[in-house]
Amino acid sequence: MSSQNKIFKIDEDGFLTHAKKIDSPNYDSRPLNQTISLIIIHSISLPPNKFGNSHIEDFFTNKLEINQHPYFKKIKHLKVSSHFLIKRKGELIQFVSCLKRAWHAGESSWKNVNNCNNFSIGIELEGSDIMKYEDIQYKVLIKLLKSLRLKYPITDVVGHSDVSPGRKADPGNFFDWKIINMENFNV
Repeated sequence: MSSQNKIFKIDEDGFLTHAKKIDSPNYDSRPLNQTISLIIIHSISLPPNKFGNSHIEDFFTNKLEINQHPYFKKIKHLKVSSHFLIKRKGELIQFVSCLKRAWHAGESSWKNVNNCNNFSIGIELEGSDIMKYEDIQYKVLIKLLKSLRLKYPITDVVGHSDVSPGRKADPGNFFDWKIINMENFNV
């Protein structure tokens, strides 16, 4: 197996040994005996369409300095997180154990089941729904998807817009779904 096709190891506590770990307080327990079967792809940039800073990490850990940008005042009341973040240059960060429920999807439904946070893993890409993502982000995402699929019975990979239509648009029209179709991340 080439190094590009190797997967990330996920430990018994639901953490990738390869990812940088930054603990978010914004999570809780999944419902008892809940199967993890869905991956939701998101995009985020703070402030919108600005990259290369630590604002996302600060936001997910409730440490965002609201005086740094006017937009931050609009989101100061939110308590959100995601399991993973893939930065523009390919850095992979994990905020919440896969075994826990991260607060990423909000009001959501997939295949007539509400509250997708209960049975999903959230992956944020540093980006915007109005511009292309970086090739390195797709490479890291594919390795992450392979790893998650090997560890959990994932049946679907969807966008935030798929589980919250009309409310969310991410990851947007510039996200290349062909790159991450199910065949590409079979293990």
